[in-house]
Amino acid sequence: MNIKATNSKALNLAAALLLGLMAVATAGAAEPTAESIMQAVYDRPQPADTSGLLTMTLIDAKGRERVRSLEQRLATFGGVDKKIMEFKSPADVKGTAFMNWSYAEAGRSDDQWIYLPALKRVKRISSDGKGDAFMGSDFSYDDLAERHPSRDTHAIIGSEIMNGEACWIIESKAKDATEGYSKTISWISKERLTGFKREYYDRKGALLKTLSVQETRIIGGYLMITRTEMHNVQKNTRTRMEFADLKLDTGITDELFSERTLTRGL
Repeated sequence: MNIKATNSKALNLAAALLLGLMAVATAGAAEPTAESIMQAVYDRPQPADTSGLLTMTLIDAKGRERVRSLEQRLATFGGVDKKIMEFKSPADVKGTAFMNWSYAEAGRSDDQWIYLPALKRVKRISSDGKGDAFMGSDFSYDDLAERHPSRDTHAIIGSEIMNGEACWIIESKAKDATEGYSKTISWISKERLTGFKREYYDRKGALLKTLSVQETRIIGGYLMITRTEMHNVQKNTRTRMEFADLKLDTGITDELFSERTLTRGL
């Protein structure tokens, strides 16, 4: 569940998306379809670009913590969401950098690269490798991408109040049976089209991980999710992501998102 922001200037579009869903429900005396909800979440307005600091805290089953500091840049160009992250500390991961391109084109898989300073080369993440753990965390490489809803089939399986808001509970199953998860279950705010929680199930159908939104803030008119936690329930390990010093719409250029930046650093 990648984090998208909602801007006060774009609330008319968000409202239009929501009203469109409500109109569908009224016309058919039923809820909107799961597909239309997930597409609206995917299409929700977001800043042209975002930059900031990221603290990644890895917590093992005994409660011991390891803290890593990163810089991150995100921007959208021509329907492609681009992200680049660079580890700044500790020393054993410093200089490692990751880049992801997610495409609005239905059915197109993300492109991902990682730069490993010890090898002094950029490695492209293969389809088979996207289910691997990202730098020893509880997030996989695929978890860091902006997943297009067309890659899954969706069904509304219930509703629930979460964080004081009415939510749809939506089950999503990958169309490609070789993907890492057999399904996910998401809690989506009916009011804001924002994800509050997502459960990930392994290929045997057992609950593997739970992603929770722990903090949101209004920054520059945008609703930003500033802290999340991924809990691997099978290993009882956790990875917390905390965002700080966020700067929005600063004019980041497309040229930043390149293999050259991966090797030279942000």
